[in-house]
Amino acid sequence: MKNAVIGNNKQKANLIVLGAVPRLLYLLQQETSSTELKTECAVVLGSLAMGTENNVKSLLDCHIIPALLQGLLSPDLKFIEACLRCLRTIFTSPVTPEELLYTGPDHQTILFNHGAVQNIAHLLTSLSYKVRMQALKCFSVLAFENPQVSMTLVNVLVDGELLPQIFVKMLQRDKPIEMQLTSAKCLTYMCRAGAIRTDDNCIVLKTLPCLVRMCSKERLLEERVEGAETLAYLIEPDVELQRIASITDHLIAMLADYFKYPSSVSAITDIKRLDHDLKHAHELRQAAFKLYASLGANDEDIRKKIIETENMMDRIVTGLSESSVKVRLAAVRCLHSLSRSVQQLRTSFQDHAVWKPLMKVLQNAPDEILVVASSMLCNLLLEFSPSKEPILESGAVELLCGLTQSENPALRVNGIWALMNMAFQAEQKIKADILRSLSTEQLFRLLSDSDLNVLMKTLGLLRNLLSTRPHIDKIMSTHGKQIMQAVTLILEGEHNIEVKEQTLCILANIADGTTAKELIMTNDDILQKIKYYMGHSHVKLQLAAMFCISNLIWNEEEGSQERQDKLRDMGIVDILHKLSQSPDSNLCDKAKTALQQYLA
Repeated sequence: MKNAVIGNNKQKANLIVLGAVPRLLYLLQQETSSTELKTECAVVLGSLAMGTENNVKSLLDCHIIPALLQGLLSPDLKFIEACLRCLRTIFTSPVTPEELLYTGPDHQTILFNHGAVQNIAHLLTSLSYKVRMQALKCFSVLAFENPQVSMTLVNVLVDGELLPQIFVKMLQRDKPIEMQLTSAKCLTYMCRAGAIRTDDNCIVLKTLPCLVRMCSKERLLEERVEGAETLAYLIEPDVELQRIASITDHLIAMLADYFKYPSSVSAITDIKRLDHDLKHAHELRQAAFKLYASLGANDEDIRKKIIETENMMDRIVTGLSESSVKVRLAAVRCLHSLSRSVQQLRTSFQDHAVWKPLMKVLQNAPDEILVVASSMLCNLLLEFSPSKEPILESGAVELLCGLTQSENPALRVNGIWALMNMAFQAEQKIKADILRSLSTEQLFRLLSDSDLNVLMKTLGLLRNLLSTRPHIDKIMSTHGKQIMQAVTLILEGEHNIEVKEQTLCILANIADGTTAKELIMTNDDILQKIKYYMGHSHVKLQLAAMFCISNLIWNEEEGSQERQDKLRDMGIVDILHKLSQSPDSNLCDKAKTALQQYLA
C-alpha cells in the first residue's frame, strides 16, 4: 500500500474510497498490533494526507486526530515521529479546523503553563538549522499579542544570553532570510505586547531596519509581503517609529513597486512564474496598503509623501473595488488613515472623487470593511470637506440611518457619528432629511443605547440639529415634547459628567430659540434641574447650566422681563451672586454677565 500511494493521487483516492482509512486507524490503535505495524499504518495515513484537500477531509471524518494524538504517548520514537509527521501534514492543510489544536490566547497560556518556553529555548542553540528555525517560529506564535508570554521571554537566559539578544543576533544580514524575518517577528510581537519599549535599540536599530530590508526589490515576493505586514504591525501605534520607518531606505517609494505585479506579460516567458506572480500580486497590494496605513496614521508630512507617490490615489481607489475582500479592507484602511488629514480631504480626496467608490463599498460589505469605511465616511462628512454635498446626493442619509440599527456597536457609533458630522452647520433641508430618515423612535432608542459612545454621538447629533434659531424653533415645534422628555430622562439617569454636560448644552441651544424657549419656561421640572446643576460640584456642569440661564434672560428679546422675574422668584439671582465670587474665572465672568442682564 505504501509503495502504491507515494506520489500517486489517483491511487490515494482509490484506497480511501475502498475504505482503507478506518481499517488503518483500527490497526494503529489495536493494543495487539506490533510497533512496526502501527508505524507503517501511520506512514500510509501520512501519505494519504499529502494528497488532495478531499483526502484530508476524509481522514478528519474518520476521527484521525484523536487516534494520532493518542499515538504520541507511545514509548517508541519511530512511531511517535510517524504520528507527528502525519499530524503536521493534516494541520498545515487549509481544510483542517484550527480549533482542533492550539490556537488563541488561552491555548498560548496552556502551552506556557506546561513549560513550553523553557523547553523550546535551549533548541535555539541546536546544531541543526531546521530545529533552530522551528524553535524560533514557536516563539513568534507564543508571543503574539500575549503580554504574559512576552514579559517572560525578555528575561529567559540561554547559555548565559538573554533571548532578545539571541533574536537580535539571528536577524543580522549574514543569516538566512527566513531566520532574519522570524526573529524580527519575535521582537516585533514582544514590543507590541509591551515587553520591549518602542525606543529600545533592538527595535529602532535592529528590528525596524531588518523589516525595511525585507521590503526591497531583491527579496522574494513572499518575503516582501511578510516584511511589510510585520513592519505595519510594529509601527502602527507609535508615531516615532512611523517617522523613522518613513525615512529609512526610501521605504515609501519602495512600496510603490508592490503594485507592479504581475509585470508586463511579454516579459514573463515562464508560465509558472506568471502564475506565481498573479497569486502573490493581491497579497503584495494588501501588504503595501497596510503599511501605508500604518505609516500615515499620525503624521501629516508622511501622509503628504504617500499621496504624492506615483498614482497612489488612483491605486487606492482601484483597490476599493478589487474582488479580494482582504485587498479591499486594506485599501479602505489606507484611505481611512489618509483621510485624517484636513489638507488631503480638501485636495487629493476631492480631485479623485474618493467618495464614489467608498459609497459603493458601503453597499453590501462584510462588517469589518463596513466599520472602517463608515469611519472614513465620518471624516469625509466634516463641514470643511468638499465631498459633503455629493455624498448627500448619493443617498448617504438612508445608508447611515441603516447603520444605526446594526447589532454591531462600532457600526452604530459610526452611523450616528457620520450623521452628527453631516448635521454640523447644515441647512434646514438636510436636518429635516436626517430626522425623517432616522425617525424619532430610532433617535430615542439611540439615546438609551447601552454603548456610551453611541449615546454621546447621538447627543452630539441632537445638538447639531438644534443650532441656529429658525432651525431650533422649527424642530422644537414638531418634536419638542419628545426631545424635552429625552432630556429630562438623561438628566435624571445615572450618567457620567460628559453625557450630562452635552445634554445641558442641548438645553442651552433650545433656550436660544425664539419660540422654543417657552418649552423650557413652562416646564418647572426642567427649570429646577437647571438650578440644581448651577450649584453642582463640577464646573463643566455649572457652566453648561449657566448657558441655559443666560439664553433665557437675554434682554433684547421679547418676553425677557417675565422670564427674568420667574427665574428671580426661583432663587436664580441669589445663585448668580454666589457664582460671581467663584474662584473659577470662566464661571465668575459668566455669572457677572448674566447679572448685568438684570440691571440693564
